Amino acid sequence: MSIGIQEITLILIVILLLFGGKRIPELARAFGRAAYEFKKAKEAIKKEADELTETVKEEIKDENKEA
Repeated sequence: MSIGIQEITLILIVILLLFGGKRIPELARAFGRAAYEFKKAKEAIKKEADELTETVKEEIKDENKEA
């Protein structure tokens, strides 16, 4: 189930009619910034989760040495 050329053309025409030619570049920039911020936040969360995982692994390793 993929979108064909006709559907894409229809969507673009509707967007052009709703927002006008001047607003489309602004919307594209805003979408780009939002995508960048989302990617940056996702990477930060992943990094934090990896650090936490490493910390837990080290603590478990230390507990096993003491036992």
